[in-house]
Amino acid sequence: MAHQADQQTMQLVLIRHGESEWNKLNLFTGWTDVELTDTGREEAAAGGRALKEAGFDFDVCYTSRLKRAIHTLNIVLGQMDREWLPVIKSWKLNERHYGALQGLNKADAAAEHGDEQVLIWRRSFDVCPPALEPGDSRDPHTQEQYRDVAPDQLPYTECLKDTIARAWPYFEDEIRPQMLAGKRVLIAAHGNSLRSLVMKFEHLTPEEILKVNIPTGVPLVYTFDADFNVLDKRYIGDPATIAAKIDAVANQGKARK
Repeated sequence: MAHQADQQTMQLVLIRHGESEWNKLNLFTGWTDVELTDTGREEAAAGGRALKEAGFDFDVCYTSRLKRAIHTLNIVLGQMDREWLPVIKSWKLNERHYGALQGLNKADAAAEHGDEQVLIWRRSFDVCPPALEPGDSRDPHTQEQYRDVAPDQLPYTECLKDTIARAWPYFEDEIRPQMLAGKRVLIAAHGNSLRSLVMKFEHLTPEEILKVNIPTGVPLVYTFDADFNVLDKRYIGDPATIAAKIDAVANQGKARK
């Protein structure tokens, strides 16, 4: 079941990085390059064990240029004894860039701007948070890890629509051909870059994707037919734990009572 059943179907596994230091502090993270917490590392390890127990194997892996996703993938592969697999890192799989909100506490931002405005920034399809000023320490144009990227491609802020505009073409151009060639693919990335793919896979409307919450560290397995229609979608792991995690993600942006 976990293997390529035949040439007519393909599987793809997505995993969202485990809890990061800034998730724990309830800060807007975006492209800030923060570490996983101990909990985040445990989540990633549990995801790797679940994949191994379910009989999964991979040929090629993709992740972002942010270490919370890179480390999640490394931990997963360590649990699977697959650390030798090729890994391709692309900024196009980075989290959404939260602009000038990066580093702010979500609850404080909600208290200052109102729950509704913060929810619009977090969850609206095409409204960007306030942009960074060029040259800000948070500006990716000044950061070494993007030194090979054309400056006009790097954002000062993004909405989900912008994230889709980089993540989906990357999937279509780089990852889909690998799958069509029979390669088994694992993508370790972020809430919004993964939602970008999910929206396209499932043909969701902008309103529908805003309600989708992807839990951290839990492998999500899609099965497609040869035309990339979704035949099956399932999480690998304990159902009660997964349900609790989805609920926790949905409640992050509310002001503390």
